Amino acid sequence: MIQLFDDSCQQCSKLITNNYSTSFSMGIRLFDQRFRTPIYNIYGFVRFADEIVDTFHDQNKLVLLKEFREDTHKAIQQKISLNPVLHAFQKTVHQYGIDADLIDAFLDSMEMDLDKTTYEWHSYNKYIYGSAEVVGLMCLKVFTEGNQDLYNDLKEPARKLGSAFQKINFLRDIKSDYEERGRTYFPGLEFEHFSNIQKKEIEEDIAKDFHDGYNGILKLPKGSRLGVYLAYVYYINLFQKIKKAPAATLSEERIRVPDSKKVYLLFSSAVRNSLNLI
Repeated sequence: MIQLFDDSCQQCSKLITNNYSTSFSMGIRLFDQRFRTPIYNIYGFVRFADEIVDTFHDQNKLVLLKEFREDTHKAIQQKISLNPVLHAFQKTVHQYGIDADLIDAFLDSMEMDLDKTTYEWHSYNKYIYGSAEVVGLMCLKVFTEGNQDLYNDLKEPARKLGSAFQKINFLRDIKSDYEERGRTYFPGLEFEHFSNIQKKEIEEDIAKDFHDGYNGILKLPKGSRLGVYLAYVYYINLFQKIKKAPAATLSEERIRVPDSKKVYLLFSSAVRNSLNLI
């Protein structure tokens, strides 16, 4: 039965999400039931592409990513794949009308990670768009369920929120990105000379993205608002911890939000939502 195959593939994407990201998994559980499976499917797809770039060091990553791109387009064109992650993803692509240019922009950014180690402003913005903003737009396609006017209205805030999340990831991971992968994402920044002045400039840019992104959360359909708001609250808390740490600390250790704090944020966000305080 094709339904059994479909369900099994989608369960694989859910398993991948749960295994790789406790924070994202917590957020998805706050969505209405109808949104959960397609968001799992999107996460499974982007997670596997990211794994090619960041994990498979003994393999030819360029070849693997090229094959993954080809298999993705083939799955979408044929509406089936024996790769369970791609089969689940193509179902979501077709059901919600996810544009091919969003998918290609994401894969282009993944490919940039294979050989780029420093970024100028153009490539930095291109990378953030493809690696983070378009993922938010894919999810927005799901949340708006074919309402193109609502999608267009929320498109820019969704991009800003994804941008803020990614820039915080860059700050949090600045040490590991440089020492383990040889990457420095922020234009003009030299890891050995990372200063508090540079850090503050980056933080001001992130704060603006957060402000613009939050306005979009308030306009999201009710069934998706709480899950996205939880992600926002989690990253705001991480951002506050990063802001309190000097640049030298970020160069030496990875700042994180403890799991116990994440659980607290989940319940406090749910309470605020129930009281219509979001």
